[in-house]
Amino acid sequence: MEGFFNCPPFFLKVCGGIIEELTNIKKIISYLYGKLFNFIASYFSVKKNTILFENFNGKLPGDNPYAIYNEFINNIDCNDWYVYWGIKKKYLSIAQERFPEINFVVRFSIKWLFLAPRSNFWVFNARMPIWLKKNKQTVYFQTWHGTPLKKLGLDIQNVSIPGTTNESYKESFIKESERWDFLIAPNDYSKRIFIKAFQFKNEFLEIGYPRNDHLVKYGSNNEIKNILKKKILGRTNGRVILYAPTWRDDYYISKGNYKFKMPFQLNKVFDLMNEDDVLILRPHYLVEDSIDINGYEQKVFINSSEDINNLYLISDFLITDYSSVMFDFAELRKPMLFYAYDLDHYEREIRGFYIDYINELPGAISTNEEDFYKQFKFMINMTSNYSIIFSKKYSNFCDKYCRRMSKSSEAVVKKIMEF
Repeated sequence: MEGFFNCPPFFLKVCGGIIEELTNIKKIISYLYGKLFNFIASYFSVKKNTILFENFNGKLPGDNPYAIYNEFINNIDCNDWYVYWGIKKKYLSIAQERFPEINFVVRFSIKWLFLAPRSNFWVFNARMPIWLKKNKQTVYFQTWHGTPLKKLGLDIQNVSIPGTTNESYKESFIKESERWDFLIAPNDYSKRIFIKAFQFKNEFLEIGYPRNDHLVKYGSNNEIKNILKKKILGRTNGRVILYAPTWRDDYYISKGNYKFKMPFQLNKVFDLMNEDDVLILRPHYLVEDSIDINGYEQKVFINSSEDINNLYLISDFLITDYSSVMFDFAELRKPMLFYAYDLDHYEREIRGFYIDYINELPGAISTNEEDFYKQFKFMINMTSNYSIIFSKKYSNFCDKYCRRMSKSSEAVVKKIMEF
């Protein structure tokens, strides 16, 4: 590398010109790609009975879209239907291995380019690129992906996404929400926020989140819990503690580079745990590779790809901070500990909250490391006193934020079949 910088100026200038030219070519290809997609969306009719599912813009099948997919496949005669999953190329091989029954299409491939604008239905849980037009005949089901604790959409005062201004972010959000024909609201609280934060004006499906059908069905089934523990951890003994922190906008270091810092010391946590207990870390996939568990591989598991509902089912209690996982986990009425070590910074400088964080959460809140170990020890050694201390708080929380229906996936499929 040092020799490269000692090259003649002329050589460096030529290399720079080539890189610039390649960048321009990429921009031209992207521009032409978008034009072709939008031409198909504008001038071609949809292909009847065609559904395109996607999870977080091309990740492995999961979340609300996957719950709806399973309900559809298992209960509808699909002989006259064309059902596809959009997947990013980097996930294709593992997706085909894990879900051999699913018909995958690589996102932004030529096949996807022709499929997406001609699909009869879109079932997504995240925003589509705004430059891609939706066919006027396509029915767009936006499931979203969590009950809002943190400010989102138009309610975010200072957008900290690299290369994005407040104005451009909010403008694109409005344009995107205008395309949603249906938006799932897990509860009345979420509906009120979505109306304001998304400026959503079309039809709500007030049905709870389809992904939580799984929790309602298997939440008290110990046989299923042990099967999942064996599959995920390779054993059934010991308790499982799940740590699932929220994504922080300031994880960003540079383009494509993110860093996560563990807010507690693993050795101190493990000193408090029983010998057979394990800790599962559920980080955002962008920071998974930056987590160092060297020396603790037998006691801690990093897992960002397993269906998180399965992690909920095998876990005995949850540690989180500001993540919406708390609303889903509450469906199981299991204990939670909230480790808000950067509460002031997060609330004032990053996102801000919709709810009264200190007074509403259904569990103990630690704002410093010393207190976290104290509360963690209490939870490890807890007796029935835990339910006595937090029962009213937990009950109030569930009344306000938990689901309203037991078969949300079925409700979405019924709505699809109306067209």
